[in-house]
Amino acid sequence: MTNPMMDLKSLVEKTPDADLLREMISFAAERQMELEVGALAGAGYGEKSPERLAQRNGYRERDWHTRAGTVELRIPKLRTGSYFPGFLEPRRMAEKALTAVIQEAYIQGISTRSVDDLVKTLGMTGISKSQVSRLCEEIDERVNAFLERPIEGEWPYLWIDATYVKVRQNGRIVLVAVIVAVGVNSDGRREVLGLDIGPSEAEPFWTAFLRTLTRRGLRGVKLVISDAHEGIKGAVSKVLCATWQRCRVHFMRNALAHAGKSGRRVVSAFMATAFAQNTPEAARQQWRQVADQLRPKLPKLSGLMDEAETDVLAYMSFPAPHRTKLHSTNPLERLNGEIKRRTDVVGIFPNEAAIRRLVGAILLEQNDEWAVQRARYLTLETMAPMSDDLLVSLPAVAI
Repeated sequence: MTNPMMDLKSLVEKTPDADLLREMISFAAERQMELEVGALAGAGYGEKSPERLAQRNGYRERDWHTRAGTVELRIPKLRTGSYFPGFLEPRRMAEKALTAVIQEAYIQGISTRSVDDLVKTLGMTGISKSQVSRLCEEIDERVNAFLERPIEGEWPYLWIDATYVKVRQNGRIVLVAVIVAVGVNSDGRREVLGLDIGPSEAEPFWTAFLRTLTRRGLRGVKLVISDAHEGIKGAVSKVLCATWQRCRVHFMRNALAHAGKSGRRVVSAFMATAFAQNTPEAARQQWRQVADQLRPKLPKLSGLMDEAETDVLAYMSFPAPHRTKLHSTNPLERLNGEIKRRTDVVGIFPNEAAIRRLVGAILLEQNDEWAVQRARYLTLETMAPMSDDLLVSLPAVAI
């Protein structure tokens, strides 16, 4: 057993740099296990005490795969009862999914040198197809149950956005679109509602995705927020009969490209005056005035403003407390950033199932985090007027 009073400085001095981190992890893990087993047994190692509840029964060996490499552990056993260290509990879902995807790529022989190095860094050795299959099956079961669950209640607001990842198909490496839908229900709670993977962002793909959501129960959608993806506006009107909000942030980037480097700050300030208005009518009036002022010098920009006015200012027709979260896809940016961070580690996915496994696990974890947050994304009081069920829920009045 490791001496609990062992000086860590001497431990550092006696081990090579390559093994230092693993030695320190092993030292900390063994101390943690001894404390936990002592609490279960009612007495420390070798201690004679009338309050002892259980006797020790040796140790069992266990390899612990960490990011620092494989650490060899000796887990204490008890004669009565059982003990399993808490830090060896299964990893978070997204971490397990990432490991499974990397292992799958490694087995199928499509991994690059960087992935090979990552496999070693994760401490994974002796990977077998049966081990990967069992891990993938466990993750897929939970991810599929989450992504295919019924959608209950009304969802006035829906954000959808896409990102692209590389996947191997028929011996070629291609880019596929990964689209994610996030909604806010009539209680002001935010949830991940769907995920799909397709070859492009054409209207048939968006239409099929939205129809899948409606078959699962999506209803009551008043506003859909997205970038100006090809075909999405038509799909929204065809499937949901909802208003479409063109992401204001993405539009501004496109608009300022016509302003020239020297004029971007001035043009941005002019256009911001329309967004600062308190009513839809005032916003539209100001938008047109700005477009007319810019028309002599920047006709292309003014034409773009004329064309996009209805879509960019759609959010102004909704409750004022909601507008800061409705005018763009920014509420999805953090989630997309996490998806890109994890998918960039893999680089090239072995198949679309691996994409669904990893991204679905990330979405499941994010949804769980939102579920336990005390604060609603939008307050219940401001969401009440948005519900189609409001009149139905009111008590009948005698005439």
